[in-house]
Amino acid sequence: MSRVYTEQEQVRRDARVRMEKEGVSPYAYSWNVTGNAAGVLDSFDDALHQPGEDGTPAEPLTVSIAGRIMSRRIMGKASFFHLQDETGRIQIYVSRDDLPEGFYNTVFKKLLDIGDIVGIEGFAFRTRMGEISIHAQRLEVLAKALRPFPIVKETEDQTYNEVTDKEFRYRQRYVDLVVNPEVRETFRQRAQMITTMRRFLDDRGYVEVETPVLQPIYGGAAARPFTTHHNALNMKLYMRIADELYLKRLIVGGFDGVYEISKDFRNEGLSRFHNPEFTMMELYVAYKEYNWMMELVEEMVEHLAMTLHGSTDLQIGDNTVSFARPWKRIPLFDAIEEKTGEQLFGKNRDELAAAGKKLGLEIDDSMGSGKIIDEVFGEFVEPHLIQPTFITDYPVELSPLAKKHRSKDGLVERFEAICNGKEICNAFSELNDPDDQRERFEEQVRLGKRGDEEAMQLDEDYLRALEYGMPPTAGLGIGIDRLAMLMTNSESIRDVILFPLLRPEVDESDTDDSGSGEGTSSSAS
Repeated sequence: MSRVYTEQEQVRRDARVRMEKEGVSPYAYSWNVTGNAAGVLDSFDDALHQPGEDGTPAEPLTVSIAGRIMSRRIMGKASFFHLQDETGRIQIYVSRDDLPEGFYNTVFKKLLDIGDIVGIEGFAFRTRMGEISIHAQRLEVLAKALRPFPIVKETEDQTYNEVTDKEFRYRQRYVDLVVNPEVRETFRQRAQMITTMRRFLDDRGYVEVETPVLQPIYGGAAARPFTTHHNALNMKLYMRIADELYLKRLIVGGFDGVYEISKDFRNEGLSRFHNPEFTMMELYVAYKEYNWMMELVEEMVEHLAMTLHGSTDLQIGDNTVSFARPWKRIPLFDAIEEKTGEQLFGKNRDELAAAGKKLGLEIDDSMGSGKIIDEVFGEFVEPHLIQPTFITDYPVELSPLAKKHRSKDGLVERFEAICNGKEICNAFSELNDPDDQRERFEEQVRLGKRGDEEAMQLDEDYLRALEYGMPPTAGLGIGIDRLAMLMTNSESIRDVILFPLLRPEVDESDTDDSGSGEGTSSSAS
């Protein structure tokens, strides 16, 4: 069934047909770009580049640029429009006498629209109103926009748009990026953050690797997986929920430090902090433990803040957050007691359930001791941790892949970094005792049989790898999306994911959706 065009769309399609009849191709093959808007604005020098009385500059600043028409002021024999490229906007001056005969009146004035992509060759000058502009000596149509952009009002010096509906922006990110150029800066900063993180790890000699996305047994985190089927092998496969177990196999194989920046997938709901497809960085370093890893995390995140913003103090929402080292460290049970008055350490499952219900939480039979403690922490502690804080020493029930604490029975050597009320990383002294690991896996299997859909599976090949011997190892998982939210002062994970998962569109007029999100970070979150 063919789509019905709106009146504005039909006008543009008619203009395309007329353009072709005039011998003008609406879709060019290329354009030789030699400069950009920001470069012209930054390098213009009145003494050198401003035309004199004879109309020519002493040293012309010539440029060939391309971009979208974002506003127009059509006059008689000459007009102005603003062209937007990746770097910003610049005003273009167009004169009838500089273009091929008939082009100005027939094509430029009547057939071009806001949103069309054009190429311009010309020289820079400053107008009588003081605006640096480009005098177009050549203009070509590069791409005709058949849909109007949601730009609703123009004045002589400003263009307004109404793309404020976030659902529209997330679903049509390509429009969002055009009419809200500051969004592009968010994603530039995200890219710079990942590049900086990669360089930080490479400089320390750690090897970037790639591990399977499709796995016969999922593991490395407490989460529900997405499932698929491989036809040729006639086998069920899972999309990875974490990289951990494969990366630790590489430590067994003799690498001293490996990391991966990857997409992980968890079959979970959407929220402001959760998206089923999300980006993780996981790092494993042999012969280290979790105290060492805390110091590495502090150093790396402080370095990221300084590289991106030139300061360790960032404004995040209503809070000024300092990433300067050292960060505060609090044991998990101490943090819970401070906020709730309940000391949960040493209590059995029934006692923990009673304490949770006393605090107003809904506790069901499928929840083990670790999950109850995690619910209490998530409800009463985590939202109040604004400055970056390490929460340390988790219960063994909550951490099936972490090494038992060297001095505190019932706990493991694990930390999470919490900032602005949400976890950004998770790390362990990694469990390398294969018999202990088998017992932990078996307990996870029992939890799964009780109804815990996020319980881990028993991975015999991973246990076999451990039986060959894995050195003491520190492991870390950082949620790239959540860290990007902090570094770009974004309120939703959807603001830092170019194409977040959304409900299907019913039709073009129905873009209703709710929620947004990011995956939890790391190893066994």
